[in-house]
Amino acid sequence: MRGKVEIHNLREIGAKLFSALGKQRIRPFSTAPLKRGAGGDKSFPVDVEAEDIVINSLKSLNEPLSIISEELGTLDLNGGGSRVIIDPIDGSKNAISGIPLYCTSIGIADGDTIGSITKGYVINLLTGDEFWAEKGKGAFFNGEPISCQKDDVFYFVSYEAQTPGRDIPRIMPVIAAARKARCFGSLALDLCYVAYGSISVFAGPVPSRIFDFAAGYLLVKEAGGIVTDINGNDIEGGTAGLQDRIPLLAAGNRKLHEAALKYLNG
Repeated sequence: MRGKVEIHNLREIGAKLFSALGKQRIRPFSTAPLKRGAGGDKSFPVDVEAEDIVINSLKSLNEPLSIISEELGTLDLNGGGSRVIIDPIDGSKNAISGIPLYCTSIGIADGDTIGSITKGYVINLLTGDEFWAEKGKGAFFNGEPISCQKDDVFYFVSYEAQTPGRDIPRIMPVIAAARKARCFGSLALDLCYVAYGSISVFAGPVPSRIFDFAAGYLLVKEAGGIVTDINGNDIEGGTAGLQDRIPLLAAGNRKLHEAALKYLNG
């Protein structure tokens, strides 16, 4: 079937990214933004370099693909086909601040909804660790199967807060219920570690774009977890495109998710 991108193709792209960017240690704020990307955020040289590697690698496949990328926006290759949803650098503010916690995230969708995402791939650009998932086939970390947390203890909560004074009060009941809480600044990696079983709950009151969570969404689902909006509503019918922004709640299992909703709606 033409228009397919397989996991091994995504891993080959990841290897190119890690080879080019994996040894970089950016000095804090040493680079100025080049422009604003299609997602609305400032684009820095590292964003553009990563995107160029991904796009050029996809072009070399010579397949009909429809690209949706944070920096570029949309691009049809060979007439268009399966959607390839790319965040070249998730955690850009970490990267340009000299904080070594950022990744590349790539999701593949066979249709135009979040529920049509069939493959997800994330590579930590500083460690080379790879996470991937295929719909109906499970989730993996460096080739080993992974699964979400099984019990209902709030061991570790991660969260996103772009405007702390506004965002943290909204999710403080969940943070307060946790034994430990962290804000990593990379939504894709937050979701990966929910899938890995390290994070019990992720709470993101900030509306997130499809680039940020396409791959991580599938990883959590395939690892046995739950992903909804912050109010507990199903997101599978949401658009896999540039338009929708969704505040997310992800949990390792249904009991954790239900408990998180009770805290939030307390």
